[in-house]
Amino acid sequence: MSEETKNTETPNFKNDAPNQDDERKKQFEKMKEKFSKQPSMGGGGKNTGNNFYWIYGLVIVGLLFVTFFGTGFTSKMIDISQVDFEQKMLAHGDVKGVDIVNEKYARIYINTDSLAIRNEYKDPKTGTAYFPDKKFPGPHFRITISSVDDFLRRIEKVQDDAGISKDKRVYPHSVDETNWMNELTWIAPILIMVVLWMFMMRRMSGGSGGGPGQIFNIGKSKAVLFDKDTNVNITFDDVAGLDGAKIEIREIVDFLKNPKKYTDLGAKIPKGALLVGPPGTGKTLLAKAVAGEAKVPFFSLSGSDFVEMFVGVGASRVRDLFRNAKEKAPCIIFIDEIDAIGRARGKSVSAGANDERENTLNQLLTEMDGFGTNSGVIILAATNRADILDRALMRAGRFDRQIYVDMPDVNERKEIFKVHLKPIKTDESVDIEFLARQTPGFSGADIANICNEAALIAARANKKQVTKQDFLDAVDRVIAGLEKKNKIITPHEKKTIAYHEAGHATVSWMLEYASPLVKVTIVPRGRSLGAAWYLPEERQITTAEQIMDEMCAALGGRVAEEITFGKVSTGALSDLEKITKQAYASIVYYGLNDKVGNVSFYDSSGQSEYTFGKPYSEATAKIIDEEVKKMIDIAYARTKQILTVNKEKLSLLANKLLEKEVIFKEDLEEIFGKRPFDKSEDVKEIKSSEDILKDTTDLNPPA
Repeated sequence: MSEETKNTETPNFKNDAPNQDDERKKQFEKMKEKFSKQPSMGGGGKNTGNNFYWIYGLVIVGLLFVTFFGTGFTSKMIDISQVDFEQKMLAHGDVKGVDIVNEKYARIYINTDSLAIRNEYKDPKTGTAYFPDKKFPGPHFRITISSVDDFLRRIEKVQDDAGISKDKRVYPHSVDETNWMNELTWIAPILIMVVLWMFMMRRMSGGSGGGPGQIFNIGKSKAVLFDKDTNVNITFDDVAGLDGAKIEIREIVDFLKNPKKYTDLGAKIPKGALLVGPPGTGKTLLAKAVAGEAKVPFFSLSGSDFVEMFVGVGASRVRDLFRNAKEKAPCIIFIDEIDAIGRARGKSVSAGANDERENTLNQLLTEMDGFGTNSGVIILAATNRADILDRALMRAGRFDRQIYVDMPDVNERKEIFKVHLKPIKTDESVDIEFLARQTPGFSGADIANICNEAALIAARANKKQVTKQDFLDAVDRVIAGLEKKNKIITPHEKKTIAYHEAGHATVSWMLEYASPLVKVTIVPRGRSLGAAWYLPEERQITTAEQIMDEMCAALGGRVAEEITFGKVSTGALSDLEKITKQAYASIVYYGLNDKVGNVSFYDSSGQSEYTFGKPYSEATAKIIDEEVKKMIDIAYARTKQILTVNKEKLSLLANKLLEKEVIFKEDLEEIFGKRPFDKSEDVKEIKSSEDILKDTTDLNPPA
């Protein structure tokens, strides 16, 4: 790196190196001009801003180089003492010239002949010359001086003592230089901070906008645009089930394709449709199918894309999104997880502050149905928290339709299996209808996961095709977790687990409304030491008798431990949690208790989560607690009566479970015969809930 100097008097032996800084500036300007011509991302185009990251890196590296190394990194001058200079160089007549720079140090120029001959100019360790290039004119050495007058007097004295003639004497030159590298040593930290700040702002903007001016595009929309030039392969044929939802979605697509058919009759195109349903039911997949079917511009983004740490950015992105949509109308805007910005205003934890999320929501409400018109722009949104959305967002004129995407029933699960089994190689044993029956309550995402797990299990076993057993193992894997056969369990613990699971199986087998058993195992899975699989009935409403039977089945494990061992363990934690929630729900929400009455304290609006009080008095809370305990005690007594009557069969089932570790429905039929509600003669009579209530009136005496 050469130094840029400004000399008042320049010696003849000075090396005039070219100024490389100007060349670098010219190259940088050319690159800047080249990249600035590339289009900005703005409305969802391809991001080319990443091309400038390497420029930022070069600038930072260059500034750090200048800061820490200055001018001495590339200089070939060697620092020496003034004594060595006088005795070893000046006294021998080797010095060709001396420059006194800024009255701080002196640069020494040595004759090239002396450099090659004398040992003083060679490295004593290696014997090589310090300056092997004879064409290098210098400077070669440098001396730090404290006083210029004293330095001049000593040079003159040394030359007098050495008897050097006047024509061969050295007369120092005074040089004033401006070292830009030294100037940059204090400017560089400031420049580094500026570059880092610009880089951080670019990162925080999430990559919106393009080019070196990207920081000023932080308010641009981050929506991804799908249009005729974008190939979206998903269609409605790829969305299995959801027939009702697809009908309404198809109609929205038809609005945009054939608007005249509706406007001729005076109808107005709906402005928005909200997809509501549990996670994994296919809301986002429906939106992707719309993008593939609509053949109109489709803007896709998430509710969190509006959220930013800077005030006003969310509202700015909403405005930019709708501005781009108006330019490409007719089009569709899809906002996934809209609850990120659509939560009811004034209900957040930070209420009272300048909530950026509320400002974003206000702008969205204005754009959807304000003074401005958005003709030809339809908004699709998806959420699984419709209960917490702002009511202004849900009114007619904004989201005109709410499309409920529920969990698939058995027929819809069959269609979903057909879609996900297409790329999987299966054998003849795989029955799609059987798999659909074995997966009640599973969402579309769960079914896709099962198909993938089955393929992985088959591949792990080096199979050529996926079999029925692989799918059953995949269901077990998804529901209960991975088997842990190497888990350390004592024989007594294993026996306790066997009786616990046998108790569940026995009670569920003997009760009409309990879910039918499919399989029981005492092999640890996930966090559980044992597991039982049931096939619940697909029903839409539940009666008090059905809730009671389900509670009894859940208590079967705890009761079996008490009957067999005379003591209970902590293994019934999840069972107790389940029945407690069921009991409270039946009394507090469903109004199934005579003493509390036909009241419900359920809040469908979802606003109760922000309140600290209960919607009922302390006296009512006491009654609820008493009725919950009474209900659980009745279920416990009924379960105990069932297992006491069938204690021998319970032991047979537990021993078979200890022997085989896994038992199925056929094993229970061998021991118990047909289920009681099949009216088999060999099954003893079981008391009803009403009979248990008569026998346990002393369990909870009135307050």
